[in-house]
Amino acid sequence: MIAIVDYGVGNLFSLSSSLKALGLETEVTRDAEKLRAADRIILPGVGAFGDAKAKLDDTGLVPVLLEEAERKPFLGICLGMQLLFDRGFEYGEHAGLGLVPGQVVDLHNDLEDQTLKVPHMGWNSLQIVKDDPLFKYFEDGEYVYYVHSFYAKDCAASTLGTSQYGNVAVTGAVRNGNVWGTQFHPEKSGDAGLRLLKAFAEL
Repeated sequence: MIAIVDYGVGNLFSLSSSLKALGLETEVTRDAEKLRAADRIILPGVGAFGDAKAKLDDTGLVPVLLEEAERKPFLGICLGMQLLFDRGFEYGEHAGLGLVPGQVVDLHNDLEDQTLKVPHMGWNSLQIVKDDPLFKYFEDGEYVYYVHSFYAKDCAASTLGTSQYGNVAVTGAVRNGNVWGTQFHPEKSGDAGLRLLKAFAEL
């Protein structure tokens, strides 16, 4: 069973629908015992880093998530991926979960062409920089769907794939041990995204 963490800031319906379309047993939950019993965990998220981390803290699940991330495949999606990092700088500085080394910074500040739109929204090709089982059914250069204004930085050792936006190589996918993250939304990325979720379910 794949448990999707419900902490009030995720697009839970489309994600659970995508997993069910793949024939995968899925449950949206904030129950600690169900998270412990799950084979895999997905941490979704949309919104601002600090607000999301506060809501996650309020659930009391952070110690459980940190413990389970040591034992089983764990995937963060979009803001859920950003929360995996050490800290985020969206409306101040906020501590993340510390599961992947690095920080989450404002994309706009790093763009040389300030006319490029932020949030970075829409389809972009993902260049695989490090082979990984997550890409078992995924080809280099396939298009995935992004919606974000901040991105992960100082995380080269963990980076699996990037997407170019102006001069910035946006961190698209990361891995550290049992923990994976995608800045893009696999559940909104058509067939390519479904294939990536299928590979996660087989890890």
